[in-house]
Amino acid sequence: MVTLKGERLQLRALEPEDLEFILQIENDENIWEVSQTQEPYSRFVIKEYLENSFKDIYEVKQLRLVVATLEGEDIGLIDLFDFDPRNNKVGVGVLILDKERGKNYASEAMNLLLSFAFKNLRVHQIYANVLEDNEASIRLFEKVGFKRTCTKKDWVLEDGVYKNELLFQLIKSF
Repeated sequence: MVTLKGERLQLRALEPEDLEFILQIENDENIWEVSQTQEPYSRFVIKEYLENSFKDIYEVKQLRLVVATLEGEDIGLIDLFDFDPRNNKVGVGVLILDKERGKNYASEAMNLLLSFAFKNLRVHQIYANVLEDNEASIRLFEKVGFKRTCTKKDWVLEDGVYKNELLFQLIKSF
């Protein structure tokens, strides 16, 4: 069984050719709120990041993959971050391009990554931080089995307004 290939999608490693795609996503101010980005990334910074993306998750504590259709069209990114092998936990985030939303791509990509993380990294839990007003992400995480475990009050300041952030966890016993 290929862990990172589903019915309609595949998750693949970053390539140097992904520079423009990553730049487009990282510099989209419409998503800065959910990614906690403060300023644009330069082409140089993204190029350096791509040149080092081959490093092992145990070394850099993160893994970013491109979400692509089986036909090879890149439609988003999915990440594992803050990997903590001592406590067997990792954070997760996913972004699907606007034009591809509403097609259940995020849930398929998430299920592929969850399977990979539980099987290959043997994590005990995966967590996600979601702003309280991000209804689409809340639905996604609940759909794939995450449970809302707490509310972080006034956690994110955006445009002069404090927003609550929700913590979702998916805990698996072996």
